[in-house]
Amino acid sequence: MPAIVGAVNVNSIGNSGIFHIGDVFQMSPTSVAKTFAGAGSFNTGDAITVSNTNSQTNTYDQDVADQPVALNA
Repeated sequence: MPAIVGAVNVNSIGNSGIFHIGDVFQMSPTSVAKTFAGAGSFNTGDAITVSNTNSQTNTYDQDVADQPVALNA
């Protein structure tokens, strides 16, 4: 059944949010992210000691698209 909607004021929508008004069959939000991190980057805990003298992060990526989002329903 169609919806009749009056004025709508949207203040903000987050990066992975969906905004819809009325009837909807299917919604599938998609997002792609790539993270480069060096040695000892994602350590969590109490009293962690990391010693990386010569650390390098290789950010060269020969792929054009790692995870295409087109036509993902």
